[in-house]
Amino acid sequence: MVASAAFAISCNEAGYLTDNLGVKVTPEENREYSYTDKKAGYWYGTTHQEQTEWWSGWNMAKKRILADYTIGINDEALRRSEALECIVYPDRVERDWADAHETFGLLDGKPVLYIDLETAADSIFCSLDMSHIETAEAMEGGVFFAPREAPGMKIMLAPAADVPFRALPEGIKAPSDADGFILAYGTEEECQALAAGFRTDGERMKKERKERINGLVTEYNPLKSNLPELDNSLAWITITMDELITEQQGNGIYAVLPWFNEYWGRDMFISMPGACLVTGQFDVAKQILKDFVKLQDTDPESETYGRIPNRANLEGILYNTTDGTPRLVIQAYELAQYSGDTEFLHEIYPAIKMSIDASIRNYTDSKGYLTHADADTWMDVKRNGIPGSPRGNRANDIQALWYGQLTAGSKIAAIMGDTGSAEEWSGLAQMLASNFESDYCDKEGSMIYDHLNADGTPDLQFRPNQVYCFDLINDAEFKQKVTRRVWEELVYPWGVASLAQWDKQFHPQHENWHYYHKDDAYHNGTIWLWNNGMAMQRMIEYGQIEQAWELFKNMNRQALHEGAVGSLSENADAHPREGKDWVKRSGTFLQAWSNAEHLRVWYQHFLGIRPDLLNGVIVVEPRIPAEITSLETSVKIGDGTLHYRYSDGKVDVRLEGIDAELIVHEPAGQQDSPLFDGVGFCQPDPLDSYPCFATYYETALTY
Repeated sequence: MVASAAFAISCNEAGYLTDNLGVKVTPEENREYSYTDKKAGYWYGTTHQEQTEWWSGWNMAKKRILADYTIGINDEALRRSEALECIVYPDRVERDWADAHETFGLLDGKPVLYIDLETAADSIFCSLDMSHIETAEAMEGGVFFAPREAPGMKIMLAPAADVPFRALPEGIKAPSDADGFILAYGTEEECQALAAGFRTDGERMKKERKERINGLVTEYNPLKSNLPELDNSLAWITITMDELITEQQGNGIYAVLPWFNEYWGRDMFISMPGACLVTGQFDVAKQILKDFVKLQDTDPESETYGRIPNRANLEGILYNTTDGTPRLVIQAYELAQYSGDTEFLHEIYPAIKMSIDASIRNYTDSKGYLTHADADTWMDVKRNGIPGSPRGNRANDIQALWYGQLTAGSKIAAIMGDTGSAEEWSGLAQMLASNFESDYCDKEGSMIYDHLNADGTPDLQFRPNQVYCFDLINDAEFKQKVTRRVWEELVYPWGVASLAQWDKQFHPQHENWHYYHKDDAYHNGTIWLWNNGMAMQRMIEYGQIEQAWELFKNMNRQALHEGAVGSLSENADAHPREGKDWVKRSGTFLQAWSNAEHLRVWYQHFLGIRPDLLNGVIVVEPRIPAEITSLETSVKIGDGTLHYRYSDGKVDVRLEGIDAELIVHEPAGQQDSPLFDGVGFCQPDPLDSYPCFATYYETALTY
């Protein structure tokens, strides 16, 4: 414990650890970056690009309010592509030119952007891209712009210091002692107040934001190992994950940036373990659960009675998913295991009971399976109303989630004293499990059927969903064979494909518009990074640590060296493009469940930290890759901290402020197993072998 405490002090003595996480980006790389204000606003930008994309810039409550800005000294624009240096930090972007230095960032909880500009020049200016702006009007204190998508609201552009300025047609010019510019959003009065507040307390606000971000990787999740690349990538992924935890519509987790800055039930509760539990943010997780159950469909006559939303935004609510509701119940129980707190369960138990009873009444068949529509799983894409990967009416992962909902719900019911429900739900879970192995498992083919069709026949497409079903199966050797087959037929060095490449519906690249619509590929070959977490977990569970570690390292490399700084993307191509040896990322640049599953598998399965405070136990089962020779970290559990040190093949774990039995297993390395001899990543077949390339469209297809 003493050594762990010393580690925490050394991080703080070094100043802000986040100041050491800056990523230098060259004009050739021109990487994306993003920040949120932890409320309803975010900024998406590129480090060196002058021309914006349609989603670039400042977005507020799903409204595009500002595409971009340009700054300059005297009358000369400072072109980003000509910056001598650009560094992206967790809380800001800094750019250097020969005669100027820019620092750009957001504040916590306030719709304010700041653009600090240091220069010896006589004057500075800032002009706004007018793509999303209706009108501009010079008034007292600044120039006010009216965003098209937010009627009645304003963007105020003003000098950072209270100095005279001159209005320009699309911006302002000020003396260099203005120190830069402020952009505030709201009503005219709100903008004036925000600008005044920034001038008075701006430095304090910046410091508080930096301290909060810094605390994520010093107080909550410090990590120091012999691999700086590991330390830095996990710090960045933790920070970009946290920027998606917001208060836009109650508390929640944005599904993605840039275009789904809203709450999706499925995505939120897939993300919760990595976003909130392993990072020790238990109060945040409790509030998310409390806020989201308020959106439950409580109409007994509704066909979605009992469900929590698939998608909730400021325009409305959709309940078109089967998996979000089971995940909420499962996460409520897992949160109690991490926090030791059951009080919040009393508040949400009526919603839990309604969700299970409604599914039993409306959706459960004679074998206990949960039925659903073709596109009501995470493979949900539709085009012209037609599902792109129909999985009705009993998908395998839905049955695993239903089993998890019943078992977690039964345990919660017992805590609540509702023994009748506890017994009923537990019995139904047992019936479900007893039927699943015989109905879904092809023992000779080493596969779990992706779904049962409405007529009871099994679907034979080979998809990654099967690795989520192991709790329903007793045959340990069969599960290992499935794991190996999934790894070799679906897991590439860059991630897990959504369909095996031997399938006639396989599309090797997500976007190839001269041959097919992107939605045809979305769940039919495209890589989904969130599935990496469970694929790695299964390999680790069966002693295949080094294979899992190779995939984990490749994701760390993406966060530090590719794409959006510090982030993991939604998708990637399954196969590289012609002449390339690595794949192109696609989809959203920052996906909550991609980041979250990466963090979850690190803490729960590489480090092996699995708390169950409801039963007074914390199990630590380290599975440390050989490349890691020393490591020190700490994690929040309950009201205390677990300190963890690994060195010379031994682990030392101490509890501080946690009343629980600590069970620590010896670290286990790679295990030899005849069932995994010679296992390796899936290797792409030649690109000319796929039916999807049969027709070439001279004019590329569009949305």
